[in-house]
Amino acid sequence: MTSPGLAYADARGRIYFDESVSPLADGGDVRKPRTEELVPAPPGALPAMLPGRAPLLARGGGASKRVALGVLLPAGYTRLLLPAYREQPGAPTLPLFGYTFACVVDDALHVAAMRTDASDDWTPRTFAAGELEAIVARRRERDPSNGVLAQLAICAERYGCFTAQNVFLERGEAALPVSPKCNARCIGCISEQDADAGIPSPQERVRDETTEDALVRIALAHLERVPDGIVSFGQGCEGEPLLRATTIARAIAAIRAATNAGTINVNTNGSLPKSLAMLIDAGLDAVRVSLNSFRPETYAAYYRPIGYDLGDVLGSVRAAVDAKLRVSLNLLTHPGVTDAVDEVAASDAFLRDVPVTMVQTRTLNIDPARYFAAVGRPASPPLGMREALARIGTHGVRVGNFTHAH
Repeated sequence: MTSPGLAYADARGRIYFDESVSPLADGGDVRKPRTEELVPAPPGALPAMLPGRAPLLARGGGASKRVALGVLLPAGYTRLLLPAYREQPGAPTLPLFGYTFACVVDDALHVAAMRTDASDDWTPRTFAAGELEAIVARRRERDPSNGVLAQLAICAERYGCFTAQNVFLERGEAALPVSPKCNARCIGCISEQDADAGIPSPQERVRDETTEDALVRIALAHLERVPDGIVSFGQGCEGEPLLRATTIARAIAAIRAATNAGTINVNTNGSLPKSLAMLIDAGLDAVRVSLNSFRPETYAAYYRPIGYDLGDVLGSVRAAVDAKLRVSLNLLTHPGVTDAVDEVAASDAFLRDVPVTMVQTRTLNIDPARYFAAVGRPASPPLGMREALARIGTHGVRVGNFTHAH
């Protein structure tokens, strides 16, 4: 492979290549990217200019008249490195997206990423004009009074949420949003930001406490048409579902009274072990617990939990494993944090003792400078994202990105 050259943007967002200079990448420490960390930009990758930021070069410092470039990866890929740049005075905070290092190799855009999973249910689908809207409208006609369906229509059409679209496309994992409230104040929350955060939330959070009956109607319709499908409480457009454990438990019991098909899953921050136990007793099949770190300080700096801590989260994971549920961790990854030496050691210690089914990597969507300011940069050179993920696999844990039916 030819040595990587600089991919950058101009002030109008037009993309250029300069193979005569070598860019630097940020992996917690700023360095040259390695050949084995680079792949051609996959279908669905979206270049994004980083305003007010000049790319860093191996020689000559920053390219001050050029605008740094990142790439937003499609589902199924895990980011290995961040763009390296110098912020200029007055640079705006970056919106909540996952910025991946990009460069040019042999006149083609490349990214620092690895393929970690594949699923047709998570493959971007191109709709003809009005096609998705027509599919949504037909489904809503079958249940016009269902407020959850109304919310899912917004998520499917406006935000392109796959799990919301799956409700209408009748495939894979279907969303069941349930909770407008949360007991964490994540600095990267996509549905509710602090007023002084300086960035908008990319999604609007559900406002109403959805009813048991509305949830059950959607779940039964999905599982009737997708017998090996998944219905999931806890979505990006809501707060924490365990705060509505009573409603969810009743919904699970009603679903299971009508059908044994498919999988009932909850996506949660795992903050309330007793509430999760209530769902397990009602017939929950699977749980996916989100966290950014196995270290208490790093966890708290990002999640800013209210009335719970990382010990509660890991206790919920342990209880779900003991109950023989299919347990996944939704690991919010970020180069320089996920692959830090201390973080990998903490991950090893927990996964060695608690054999979860799967670790699903998620690119943490946040301005990298904002995240490092909150959690800190590593004290020593990180092991690298590939090594961090490989270490997870040594514990017999599958590494991927999606919840699969089997």
